[in-house]
Amino acid sequence: MVSFAQHHAILVILIILVGLILLIVRKPKLFFSLIGLGLLLAGLVYLIMSVSGPGSEQKKKLIQEEEEQSDVDR
Repeated sequence: MVSFAQHHAILVILIILVGLILLIVRKPKLFFSLIGLGLLLAGLVYLIMSVSGPGSEQKKKLIQEEEEQSDVDR
């Protein structure tokens, strides 16, 4: 089943662009506040993912080493 947005992608993009242009013209303070909030959230997600990535890899490595050590002890 195809949704309206998938079937009429160009129309949806044009509606979004017109909405953004109207938001810029009528309420620029709100527009830039939303853009700033979006960038802040994107930055936080990036920071969390970049910090947690090496930690999870280290954890996997430690678990693998522990399993190898327990296999040797048997």
